[in-house]
Amino acid sequence: MKQSTVYYTDFRVRGGQTLQQKLDRLVEAAGLGTLDLEGRFVAIKIHFGEPGNLAYLRPNYAKTVADAVKRHGGLPFLTDCNTLYPGRRKNALEHLAAAQENGFGPVTTGCELIIADGLRGTDDVEVPVPNAEYCPTAKIGRAVMDADVVISLNHFKGHESTGFGGALKNLGMGCGSRAGKMEQHKAGKPVVQEGLCRGCRQCAKECGSDAITYEGGKARIDQDLCKGCGRCIGRCNFDAIYAPQDNANALLCCKMAEYAAAVCHGRPNFHISLVMDVSPLCDCHADNDAPIVPDIGMFASFDPVALDRACADAVLAAEPMPGSLLGEHRANPGFGCCGDNFLDVTPGTTWRECLDHAEKIGLGVQAYTLKKV
Repeated sequence: MKQSTVYYTDFRVRGGQTLQQKLDRLVEAAGLGTLDLEGRFVAIKIHFGEPGNLAYLRPNYAKTVADAVKRHGGLPFLTDCNTLYPGRRKNALEHLAAAQENGFGPVTTGCELIIADGLRGTDDVEVPVPNAEYCPTAKIGRAVMDADVVISLNHFKGHESTGFGGALKNLGMGCGSRAGKMEQHKAGKPVVQEGLCRGCRQCAKECGSDAITYEGGKARIDQDLCKGCGRCIGRCNFDAIYAPQDNANALLCCKMAEYAAAVCHGRPNFHISLVMDVSPLCDCHADNDAPIVPDIGMFASFDPVALDRACADAVLAAEPMPGSLLGEHRANPGFGCCGDNFLDVTPGTTWRECLDHAEKIGLGVQAYTLKKV
């Protein structure tokens, strides 16, 4: 069976080392320097974090990667696409202001910041998806596609629809323009089970589309306004909101894998994941809960599928943090835990489907050899 190599280092530092130095050694050991970067535009895809959230990657890590690219002659820039839902990152001006508020700028990162799909999230390129089953083409932010090389630098964490967010989500959903994000999400629009709804209004606070109202103390979701992002599902503590299309999350995962394949196809790509501050929900939220497991380490590979699988395996093998959402669920005998650290945070999510489909369409393989640096 074909296996990919995933390189790993922990967060321990000794003898005057720094975490930035460890990250630099990791990316060099994983082969960043073997890429032909001389004079080439290098898109470093990162999530700048929704203001209020403190789990996103610090800009120091981005600078380490940008400096490594420049050392090999490349021309790096940090990039992300605008969000589908209203918030602080829905257009390029607010998105850049949010990034700066979270510490990202030319001085702190050593490179420029570019919002890949333009001012309003409409500047995209329709890209063929190799071996597609669901999305023959993908709508990708133009600046991402204009780059010669793509590097994914992502914070590995939980997610309320896809189980976790790693390299594939950073590339697939993250590089999609607003139209591209809509295409990925449109299969599953949630509904409310009135008998379980407590009328706590937390889902309405989470909704970025003003699609949730209340009648008789029960939530109602306007299907015309809803964008299908699933954030209300993750916010509800009573399992009152669900996607009636049973395979909605699985379809989302498959489409996300196809979008990631479109981003990577036909050009050099390299992937880095930091498994730290593993919050139960995405960095798109304007807050973050306690980490569900202890910090694990930094991973890098040329194969984003193997990388996600290695990170997922590391989180699955970790003990839950006491007092975290995962710890609380595991301690509650009535919760119905299944032993999967991702699904025990947000039941009904999926994550294996994304990796299975990515492997099926030829983006990478799940079998890996782990090499410690």
